[in-house]
Amino acid sequence: MLQNFLFPAYHNFGLSIMLLFARIAFGAMFLTHGLQKLANFKALSANFPSIMGLGSTLSLMLAIFAEVFCTLGFITGFLYRLSMIPMIITMIVAVLFIHGEDPFSAKELAMLYLFIFIIMYVLGPGSFAADYFFAVKG
Repeated sequence: MLQNFLFPAYHNFGLSIMLLFARIAFGAMFLTHGLQKLANFKALSANFPSIMGLGSTLSLMLAIFAEVFCTLGFITGFLYRLSMIPMIITMIVAVLFIHGEDPFSAKELAMLYLFIFIIMYVLGPGSFAADYFFAVKG
């Protein structure tokens, strides 16, 4: 059961192609946010929003972890669903805490990513993913 959840096997070629395209497209767009944060770490760490009392630096590190390292897992399909959990949590935090009081237009992008990531989480990575090879061998 856990293996099927972590490493789902797909047999639909068309769906797998679409999932691969979605992983690359949305992952590349999301990755740019994390790379910007990583490149400006020193400047951002002083004034990045502190979430739930974690402090600015730790909050920034968690955002970078989700937006860079987990996104690479999302794109490649490696530990796909596990890597998506921090990505989804980051977008929930962005919608509810970072942009909670902002107008809809300010939180629209975070909401869009959140909905896409939830849909992609449910669908799984497809057969053109690193996890697929674990499913086939398992």
